Amino acid sequence: MTDYLPFDEAALEKGRLLFCDQISFERGAVNVADLPLDNRVEVAFAGRSNVGKSSLINALTRRTNIARTSNTPGRTQELNLFLLSQNFRIVDMPGYGYAKAPKDKVKVWNDLIMEYLKGRPTLRRVFVLIDSRHGVKAKDIPVFDLLDTTAVNYQIVLTKADKLLQKDRDAIYASTQKVIEKRPAAHPHVHFTSSEKGLGIAELRAEIANMNRY
Repeated sequence: MTDYLPFDEAALEKGRLLFCDQISFERGAVNVADLPLDNRVEVAFAGRSNVGKSSLINALTRRTNIARTSNTPGRTQELNLFLLSQNFRIVDMPGYGYAKAPKDKVKVWNDLIMEYLKGRPTLRRVFVLIDSRHGVKAKDIPVFDLLDTTAVNYQIVLTKADKLLQKDRDAIYASTQKVIEKRPAAHPHVHFTSSEKGLGIAELRAEIANMNRY
């Protein structure tokens, strides 16, 4: 088993160049009516609260604070949109499964997530982040179900992989693959990443760059 997909040098270079381009915060959207209407390719990052979405976006873009990081679960409370080149948009979604937030706020977040996933034609893929130390949890399953139902392609990204020994990576990789192997909208390959150590970052850039239309 490898920790990431075996992209060739050309694919890695395409990913490098894409993320060398200028990236900027576009807007925060608290409802789907706030979303821009254009033809940019969108890739979204989802995951349980505090799974490392903002840290991963910062690592991908070689920035330290393009996406705000926090040790406080539930910090991201809206869809945060970032422009990447003329053709791409990155979407940082609110974390799900944060039980300590007020129920009415959780409902607003969850409704926003569901509306976005159901009705966004430019959304090419959702990267669902899973903490590799804990694996897929019960609160992840409804998100997988929603993505399968709405036929939105999604791919699992295992974060914080530097915290695991190789044998533990092998085990979590196998268990994660088993969870998604029969899910119709799930991408068959799983990424390992570490925002802190840079593991799998170049490969994830290449994965995203491969979705480009031009």
